[in-house]
Amino acid sequence: MKKNRQEALIEIIKNNDVSTQGELTNLLKEQGYNVTQATVSRDIRDLQIIKIQGLGGKQKYGITDTKNTVAHIGAVRIFKEGITSIDHAGNIIIVKTLSGMANAVCAGIDTLGDKDILGTVAGDDTIMCVVRDEDACIRLTERLKTD
Repeated sequence: MKKNRQEALIEIIKNNDVSTQGELTNLLKEQGYNVTQATVSRDIRDLQIIKIQGLGGKQKYGITDTKNTVAHIGAVRIFKEGITSIDHAGNIIIVKTLSGMANAVCAGIDTLGDKDILGTVAGDDTIMCVVRDEDACIRLTERLKTD
């Protein structure tokens, strides 16, 4: 079921200019998938789907192939250029991004594979990253600032 849903999600993104998770949720429901926005958000993260600039400058979801060097370079550029600030308190890191870029930047954080990251949540322009402990939080904050 998950595999079929994710394949449908990829096809929707390839064939439509979709800019919100709500739109993706509705399009999947039209195809018979009983999904919530939270499910779509997890699928976006699992599939490493990012926001890209479409024709006319409008942001939309796009598929990347991290094995493709050009796409990888683009993802790194989005990660670096999308962040406006990074700060931490206790074991939580808050990353501020340009409007609409939080999901793309969050996908970059998730691909770090850091064992101390317990989870991430992205909004429109803010990411909350929960880290195992304060020492790991400080280390990861510095890593994000220099990457």
